[in-house]
Amino acid sequence: MSLRVLVADDQGIVRAGFAAVIDAEEDMTVVGEAADGAEAVRLTVELAPDVVVMDVRMPELDGIAATRIITGRPDAPRVLVLTTFDLDAYVFDALRSGASGFLLKDVYAAELLQGIRVVAAGESVLAPSATRRLIGHYASGAVAGTEAGRAPGELDSLTDRERGVLALVATGLNNTEIAAHLGITVGTVKSHVNAVLRKLGLRDRVQATILAYDLGLTRPNPPGPHL
Repeated sequence: MSLRVLVADDQGIVRAGFAAVIDAEEDMTVVGEAADGAEAVRLTVELAPDVVVMDVRMPELDGIAATRIITGRPDAPRVLVLTTFDLDAYVFDALRSGASGFLLKDVYAAELLQGIRVVAAGESVLAPSATRRLIGHYASGAVAGTEAGRAPGELDSLTDRERGVLALVATGLNNTEIAAHLGITVGTVKSHVNAVLRKLGLRDRVQATILAYDLGLTRPNPPGPHL
């Protein structure tokens, strides 16, 4: 079955470009295009896409608010946020609102297509370098007031290894990179990640990353000078 994709972006040429790339794939079909967040919400209800490719900055209703509404509905589609990163200071809020991840807007076509397939399969997509910088810059408020060195009760169900894997997930590392860092197999990493998600009742790696920062398991890095 083809993945049903809705593309939301207020720039017509960008929206058309993404739609053309997606529609050219045998396993994907663009079922609709939205020029703003309000239209994205409406078309999501009407067209029931599997994945919504969502811009952040749009008129009427921005991508964050639209994501919150869309993911709050029963049988919600997955939302993949695209951002220019340097301009979009609110992507972290989009992740909190239920987005399954984000990619930079200048992403290669193959990466965008893979990202859509990954989120449709129930996983998450995070641009690793952007994840570390973005969370480092904008998550300080999320961890403010978390007592340093304190082991939050919500993490008590995790083993030491699972807690370590969670911390590495929160830095934006993928399973292969975590395996190399810890000297274990990729399969073992997958098992640990699945155990973390199951024990903490989390949907995906995005929610795991947010929780790790919220509870102080991982501290944000200082923002780079170019931000």
